[in-house]
Amino acid sequence: MDFQQAPPQLANTYRSDSTLRAWIARVLPADLAATIDADLDALGEHAAGAWQASRALAPRQPVLVQWDAWGARVDRIETTPTWQQGAALTARHGFVAAGHEPRHGAFARIDQFLRVYLYHVASQFHSCPLAMSDGTATALKASGNAALCERALPHLLARDPAQLWLSGQWMTELAGGSDVGDSDTEARLDSDGRWRLHGRKWFVSAVVGDMALTLARPAGAGAGGDALAMFYLETRDAHGAWNGIRIDRLKDKLGTRELPTAEIHLDGTLAEPVGELARGVRQITPVLNISRTWNAVGAIATMRHCLALATDYARRRRAFGHGLLELPLHRATLGHLAAEFEAAFHLTFEVVALLGRVEQGSASASECSVLRVLTPLAKLWTGKLAVRIASETCEAFGGSGYIEDTGIPQLLRDAQVFPIWEGTTNVLALDVLRALGSDGLATLAAWSLAGVAPGAPREALQAALIDAQRWFDREAGGHGRLQAGARGFALTLARCAAAGLLARHAQWAASHGDQRVAAALEVFAAHGLSRLESTPMDALGRLVDNVHC
Repeated sequence: MDFQQAPPQLANTYRSDSTLRAWIARVLPADLAATIDADLDALGEHAAGAWQASRALAPRQPVLVQWDAWGARVDRIETTPTWQQGAALTARHGFVAAGHEPRHGAFARIDQFLRVYLYHVASQFHSCPLAMSDGTATALKASGNAALCERALPHLLARDPAQLWLSGQWMTELAGGSDVGDSDTEARLDSDGRWRLHGRKWFVSAVVGDMALTLARPAGAGAGGDALAMFYLETRDAHGAWNGIRIDRLKDKLGTRELPTAEIHLDGTLAEPVGELARGVRQITPVLNISRTWNAVGAIATMRHCLALATDYARRRRAFGHGLLELPLHRATLGHLAAEFEAAFHLTFEVVALLGRVEQGSASASECSVLRVLTPLAKLWTGKLAVRIASETCEAFGGSGYIEDTGIPQLLRDAQVFPIWEGTTNVLALDVLRALGSDGLATLAAWSLAGVAPGAPREALQAALIDAQRWFDREAGGHGRLQAGARGFALTLARCAAAGLLARHAQWAASHGDQRVAAALEVFAAHGLSRLESTPMDALGRLVDNVHC
């Protein structure tokens, strides 16, 4: 009889996630944890069921229908069934609303992102426009524009799917990607004194939404990023027609294929300035900070999903006369990945916890400073780590990990978006340098060491932080060297911050009879905390300048 390999199975992703459940037990008040337990359980069951169901269905992608049968331009995007369920799930579970509701105070963001963490892997990246909707709500609150807040916030934070709006954040243009200062979309006043936008947006991931925040240059304004203004627009007019928006095509992407991403033209799009007609990049920054946090949460959710699948498969698969999970090298491979995930989880949810305290005004000055640094650090590190863990997961399945209908290759394709969206690794590394300022490194070091008990983990952490300070002081004096080595420096700071958090959690876990976290800390530290590099600028220059295309 032919052998039939059993495929991997997922249990309820909330009940089976020991990292998540231990963190909740340590951080959340017992009454709050009990209040949200049923919702988290439902989301964990939904995520497990969605994975199994997707294996029995043919892949679906959004379709752009540009013309109707009679030749009229309609630009209708038909989304996947999962996306069509997104509004109901979002309203029910408050993936955006929970982070803004006052009932849980400083724990509101934790409540929200626990839900997002469980939903993301089943969402087909419906979490992407939710991230931008969350960021838009945050930016509108910060703007002080009462009229727009009154108009948009009830929809962005709705618990009724019929009232819920999705928002985009439209910045990317052909000339201006990370460097948005080159954006050339123009805002012009019409004869009625209303602003209309004209230009081309090259990468729009929420064109199916109801509104957007976007950058445009008021007519007659100067060049550069400071002359850009932030505008609010609604995608449809009162009759349901596109508001001066033409969809040119949908992007054919490596991954996140269920997420409709478009190239569009704005041709007289009616819009309103959110604030002053300048410094729009600064005004839209809250959207970036919030969406970077969503990015990190999505990345660790992907890591957890990969590890759960790879581990279950290793329990079911036999090789060389043994269960795959019994083989020492395979055990070591999965164990190293699990330790990295554990550390990344704690760093990401510390960002979430700090965000909640800062927004509620209960954070100290040093915690505000730490959050400014940790946000780009967490996004940078978790984005790269998600790709590595997804790649290792493909390899852990052998040939089956290279076959599309197993669903495993999609994990890697989708993970590649995390280091790209909302700032590449290099862009974020430079953001870290700016966020540190003159004394941020000392503040971050003190925060990382706080509460870590004496012993080998503290000694390793302290040594890595001292090395980071010495490297920073030395490289800051060399032309270009600080910037050239910023990636390794940022990765070092991320690993140090994660190690401190992991050490503090390990102390709590051990007092509750759980030695798993201490094991994760031991394995994580054994990989080394430092990723610092001495940058040989001349040698690098000779290499790059002699690459012939």
